[in-house]
Amino acid sequence: MLSIAGILIIVSIIIAIDVPPLVRKKLIKELWVFSILLLFGTILAILQALHIKIPNPLDWMIIVYKPIADMVDIWLK
Repeated sequence: MLSIAGILIIVSIIIAIDVPPLVRKKLIKELWVFSILLLFGTILAILQALHIKIPNPLDWMIIVYKPIADMVDIWLK
């Protein structure tokens, strides 16, 4: 719980530093991209802090390519 509070404090500091210049310069698209990426990063950090297993992209690649690799391995024997 303390780690989640720390993450939220750090996110609040990042927002306090980065958002006002974007709003002042009226960079709406950049503000949207910043918000989406910060939200995505915050969610991943909180999931990591809660010790919830996050799927690795390499696991998905193994699932896709393993049958093909097995088939080629059988052909080459």
